[in-house]
Amino acid sequence: MELKQASKSEPYLYLQIAARIEKQIMNEVLKAGDKLPSVRMLCRELGHNMSTVTQAYYELESRSLIETRPRSGYYVSVLPKKRLAVPETSNPSAGAALHSQDDLIARVHQDSANPKITLLSLGVPHKSLLPIAKLNKGMIQAMRTLDGSGTSYDQVQGNDKLRREVAKWSLSWGGDLNSTDIITTAGCMNAVAYCLLATTKPGDTIAIESPAYFGILQLTQTMGLNVLELPTNATTGIELEALKKALATNKIKVCLLVSNFNNPCGSSMPAEHKKEAVKLLEHFNVPLIEDDLYGDLYFGANRPTTCKTYDESGLVLYCNSVSKTLAPGYRVGWVAPGKFKEQVMRLKFSHALSSTTITSEVVADFLKNGRYENHLRKTRQILYNNSLKYSSAIANYFPENTRVSRPEGGYFLWVELNKNVNTLDLYERAIKQNVSIAPGRMFSLKQQFDNCLRLSFGLQWSDEVEKKIKLLGLLVNK
Repeated sequence: MELKQASKSEPYLYLQIAARIEKQIMNEVLKAGDKLPSVRMLCRELGHNMSTVTQAYYELESRSLIETRPRSGYYVSVLPKKRLAVPETSNPSAGAALHSQDDLIARVHQDSANPKITLLSLGVPHKSLLPIAKLNKGMIQAMRTLDGSGTSYDQVQGNDKLRREVAKWSLSWGGDLNSTDIITTAGCMNAVAYCLLATTKPGDTIAIESPAYFGILQLTQTMGLNVLELPTNATTGIELEALKKALATNKIKVCLLVSNFNNPCGSSMPAEHKKEAVKLLEHFNVPLIEDDLYGDLYFGANRPTTCKTYDESGLVLYCNSVSKTLAPGYRVGWVAPGKFKEQVMRLKFSHALSSTTITSEVVADFLKNGRYENHLRKTRQILYNNSLKYSSAIANYFPENTRVSRPEGGYFLWVELNKNVNTLDLYERAIKQNVSIAPGRMFSLKQQFDNCLRLSFGLQWSDEVEKKIKLLGLLVNK
């Protein structure tokens, strides 16, 4: 086994060693049953200490890629029966929009009220992934330090400390923000709503990915906007040629993209695609609302860039929050609206006046004290391991012609089944077995994705979760 030695100055060295071994396993350079070098031998080959190499092996073991055999060493585990193909690039029809899926969406959300149901449908972190005890301590500290124990209104633009910490955090994705660029909001969807209100009026057309997060679809409908769904690749995101053609019609008022680990298909635009998209939009003078809600949940060595990274004209309105990473119920989000800052400020003043004072302070302290990065590191590792195990179970238990996405971050797997499978019917049968899924038709206003579903791997992997995925596979085969 040949492993190129990494620079000793690089962070999280054990993860880099694990990633290179994983690549050899996935490329079948190392095959199921192959014995790996001993810890001592790999230490000599790479020039690293035993604890680093041991930690790398532990990491691979936690991903179910290798296993230990008593008195024998480490071996490559048996992988899924086959590696499933990724879903095909979407091809939205040009027909009229259907009626909204509000009733179905509401029903799927209501499943969370039943503790007996295994929620493979909702894209939220399980409470076991959240640092609840540390957040509670932060809440007590905030009540002690804030004026009026946090009962007073905050300034319209938002908590000073939080905006400074968010600006510093932007360095992780190549941002160049300062605290005056940022306005706090009640979560990411609230930020997106302000941005749409600032850039559109009823009757305007916006361009989005397809499939798209159902919350965005619902929001655009309540605002009286027309939605143009564009072809989207399950790996690289929106098809740029389709976006270019749409922009050339001069009918697109604004573009809205989830550029990193899209909900629902998990796609992530490569950096070059982001650069090109920003240049295209600047050429046509069309604003881009960027939802980067999942950007910090990357599985690779580095945090991906954003479209905002390449914004030189102020046309990118960047939205984010801690709802998927730290505390969904805190409703702490923010927007860097570029040249639309004054419009967004006026909208926030008229719609909300102030953000929630105490939770903004708690999140600001969490960021400032380094707890956020430590928390994210653990969360990313768990989610990555979950994604491998969920994908493996789908490959083992679903029909052979199933396709499944291969996200490099986030929470979601987009599963494409045979054309004769209706996932709304599958939902009805699964919910009777106390399993909730998200049928594909929730993610479009068109008549499409009826044979698709979204599964969230935000639940901790367990024997029970594996049983439920196996059950879904059996229901698909019926």
